[in-house]
Amino acid sequence: MNQFHSNGHHLKMKLRDFDLNLLIAFDALMKEGNVSRAAERMFITQSAMSHALNRLRDLLDDPVLVRTSEGMKPTPRAKSMSAQVCEVLRDIQQILGQPEHFEPATSKRQFVIEGADYMEYMLLPPLMGRIYHNAPRVDIQIKKPETNFPKKDMENGNTDILLGFDKNLEVPSQFIKEILFEDERVCLVRKDHPLVKRKLTLQQYLEMDHMRVSPTGNKFGAIDQALSVQGLKRRIALMVPHFLYAPHILTTTDMILSPPLRIAEQFTRISPLKVLPLPLKLPPYKICMVWSPIREKDRAHIWLRTQIQNIGKEIAANI
Repeated sequence: MNQFHSNGHHLKMKLRDFDLNLLIAFDALMKEGNVSRAAERMFITQSAMSHALNRLRDLLDDPVLVRTSEGMKPTPRAKSMSAQVCEVLRDIQQILGQPEHFEPATSKRQFVIEGADYMEYMLLPPLMGRIYHNAPRVDIQIKKPETNFPKKDMENGNTDILLGFDKNLEVPSQFIKEILFEDERVCLVRKDHPLVKRKLTLQQYLEMDHMRVSPTGNKFGAIDQALSVQGLKRRIALMVPHFLYAPHILTTTDMILSPPLRIAEQFTRISPLKVLPLPLKLPPYKICMVWSPIREKDRAHIWLRTQIQNIGKEIAANI
């Protein structure tokens, strides 16, 4: 038992001290059967190859190559090792070579994307159209963010991509972030609203009943922050967690919603609503995509990010 442990420790020590470049030299010597030609094969000097051969002889306690009247011949041990060393080098080359190829048409990869319903409205329909036609077996799961930044889910691979408003996300520096496109706040009311015509003053805006979309339930958003700087306040008469209810409620009440322009334009296509400028200056919203550096070189992940990036470019072009 003690002898076994001693031998095991000895083997580990030998492997730790072994220069794996010697395997390449060994393979060249076996293939060429000649020190000079093996040196040429490896683009090193004959002296360097001779040194490598001597090191192999030391480590293996075997002559490896022996000079005969017919030239250098491998020893029985070297012969028995040759095929295995060749296979090991092939495996190492494959491991260190190009990443695994991703074929969208046949892949069954599953991706998890986190984002609020704004992202679903803007990005999900065109994204699923591309996946349906180009990667029909790829599955997508959409999750609602539970925090400003789902760090653990991003790090452990439970979330592949996070989509959100750059201003609202608290992205740690080690994660990768890319701005996809911008949007701005506007006002949205029903077309036959009795109080709102073509223009809306700040006073009218403050006197109206507001609907606010807040996935987190926070009543104090960017608009409220901008108003509070001026000592002003609006009444949030209704707060909802997503945009789903908005068109139906606006068409049956005199309420006002201040959504991003691109969402407002979507709503006017399905409901009798009109878009008006927000009577308040706010910086544009930047919509971004975030992912973990763990996924940076993943071929499938690169493919998905490219689809989202291209959709972002198309949205940005349709101002």
